[in-house]
Amino acid sequence: MESLPPIAISNPTPRGHHAHDVDLEDTFDFVNTDDLENGFPLERLPTLGDALSWFVERGVIHAEGAQRLSHETERDPGAAARDLARIHAVRGALREVSDALVEHRPPHAGALDTVNRALHARQVIELVPSSDGCVAVDHRHVGDPIDDALARLCDPLVTELTSGTPERIRICDNDRCRWVFYDTSRTGRRRWCDMATCGNRAKAARHRAKSKAGSSSDDASTPTLNA
Repeated sequence: MESLPPIAISNPTPRGHHAHDVDLEDTFDFVNTDDLENGFPLERLPTLGDALSWFVERGVIHAEGAQRLSHETERDPGAAARDLARIHAVRGALREVSDALVEHRPPHAGALDTVNRALHARQVIELVPSSDGCVAVDHRHVGDPIDDALARLCDPLVTELTSGTPERIRICDNDRCRWVFYDTSRTGRRRWCDMATCGNRAKAARHRAKSKAGSSSDDASTPTLNA
């Protein structure tokens, strides 16, 4: 059974106006935790402890809630594995939806079902008195913190589909990377997640291929002298 290490975060910086704000970059960062390193699969969230720490770092779960989940899974055999499987399933479904958008095809029905189930778990937004005597917007959690976090990570993709520019969602052209990213370039024709890494590697690979092809052509045109 997995033993989760203590989860701590010091002085977390709120994103936007609220510590739980999540944007499309966060969503894709979550998707990209199912990573490739030099073309080989690399799991960035191999344990529930890793996943909860990532959620705390991104502000989608309070540190106190993560600690409570950690203690609960220690008392409930199999709970950590089930929670981690749920996290991985939603991540995989978001990846499938992203891939489908880029490839201009319908996503698998199972992926849509998984995302839709995740979206059903949301926090309650309510008005509360503020320190200046007016009102402020606050929230309270009514369900499982992991469900709430996963719903929050799904929301930006839904928003992009309904009121954004989903045609700018891209998959890195580097087959040894395949990160999901949002194309912010002026032309909207960016091909790599990062020009300094994947882009330069692709250019270097093309240069090597051209040099090799040129060398082979020169060898073929050189006459052979018979002794």
